[in-house]
Amino acid sequence: MNRRYVPDLDEGKAMYLFFVKAEMSTPCGLPARTVLTSYYKSKHFKCRTHDPWNDYTSPDQTILCNDSNQSMHCQLLAGLVHRRQVLRLGAVFASAFLRAISFLERNWRQLCEDIRSGKLSSFITDPSCRSCMSTVLSTPDPRLADEITRICSQNSWKGILCQLWPKAKYIEAVVTGSMAQYVPALKHYSDGKLPLVCTMYASSECYFGVNLKPLCDPGDVAFTLLPNMGYFEFLPLGHNGKLLMDFDEGDVPNDKLVDLVHVKLGCFYEPVVTTFAGLYRYRVGDVLQVVGFHNNAPQVRFICRRNVVISVDTEKTNEEDLHRSVTMAKKLLEPYDGLLVEYTSYPDTSSVPGHYVLYWEILHCGIKTESENENAVVVDGSVLEECCIAVEEQLDYVYRRCRSHDKSVGPLEIRVVEPGTFDSLMDFFISQGASINQYKTPRCIKSKKALKLLNSKVTASFFSPRDPKWVPKMC
Repeated sequence: MNRRYVPDLDEGKAMYLFFVKAEMSTPCGLPARTVLTSYYKSKHFKCRTHDPWNDYTSPDQTILCNDSNQSMHCQLLAGLVHRRQVLRLGAVFASAFLRAISFLERNWRQLCEDIRSGKLSSFITDPSCRSCMSTVLSTPDPRLADEITRICSQNSWKGILCQLWPKAKYIEAVVTGSMAQYVPALKHYSDGKLPLVCTMYASSECYFGVNLKPLCDPGDVAFTLLPNMGYFEFLPLGHNGKLLMDFDEGDVPNDKLVDLVHVKLGCFYEPVVTTFAGLYRYRVGDVLQVVGFHNNAPQVRFICRRNVVISVDTEKTNEEDLHRSVTMAKKLLEPYDGLLVEYTSYPDTSSVPGHYVLYWEILHCGIKTESENENAVVVDGSVLEECCIAVEEQLDYVYRRCRSHDKSVGPLEIRVVEPGTFDSLMDFFISQGASINQYKTPRCIKSKKALKLLNSKVTASFFSPRDPKWVPKMC
């Protein structure tokens, strides 16, 4: 963050929650790990000089702990101990930060007991974590424990972040693309008082660009591409991220590529990169829209991943369409203080015609009780039925034609799941090899085991009560 936007960040600490993933081996015995894990385990991170603008509350040993629960406990504990010094909060992705809030809701009493006694919980068995946290918990602090207990015992956790970390100036995390789903929840827990900052656009393959207006609204985030990071070319796409040309998914049609200086304002592209590390014309798979220029460098908005679609017939719904539809529909929950905290989808083709299934986890914004299950929202079934039809009304022309005219797609279904279901889903994917640091809730479920988990948590099911509106296009 440039100091001209938020001054004096060198006068406090950053509670950034970072996590590593255990290394794996390829069939031929070569070590394999994620790019972020490689960085955290490298000398560039572990042997870095002290930087007052990046003074983290988390000791390095807690970040490098392979057990995500032990790492989370220790990192949150360190953040709470230094709560009066924390000037910014964050994680790589918004989902990881909300995961931390969920962990805090379940475990704040134990965290307070650690602070009160000055002793680390016995379930923390990692030797490096116990060693470094003994310095953080150097003496018992009953007063601090009482402060945190008072805050966390409130009926509502709206604005809890500002109360626990009163000097925090913003939250930094990726909130674009599929992460935009988490913006309302982040605003709820900060009471809308902390800006949501998304500073950069990067991937494992390449660093692409920076956000020159970091304090802008999440919906207005645009990244200025940095030409010195690699050689960028662009594959033209249609208005919804669909290919304009007919060729195989893995092909790179060289004669159709557009270079950096010839992209057009308002048009959609998939980036194709040639990197210093040796990738040659690698298709990244993202959909970007050119929204402006800084000098001659294009400024792009991340729209979605190209291959995230749900389909049961000739219609194809991409991530952007699905997110826009759910965003419109969830507004119907607001009069009931209902907050949609997470969702995913599944194309159910077990019956004919097939239909879309949406799994929704809903949190009651006005009530926080001792039992997680008591957080479930009691909403009249007709409201959820209206949510179903509201989603369908926002889906594209082809989907509505299939539903209303062709009858090749059945009524959309919303299955409401228990609170904490998507935490369990995340645990499942982590157990299958996903990285907690880079985990994103899949917007379309393909794993049979993950689907079985979701269905085991369903508390109610609702279907669209009528066909969505559809008018034939005139020739």
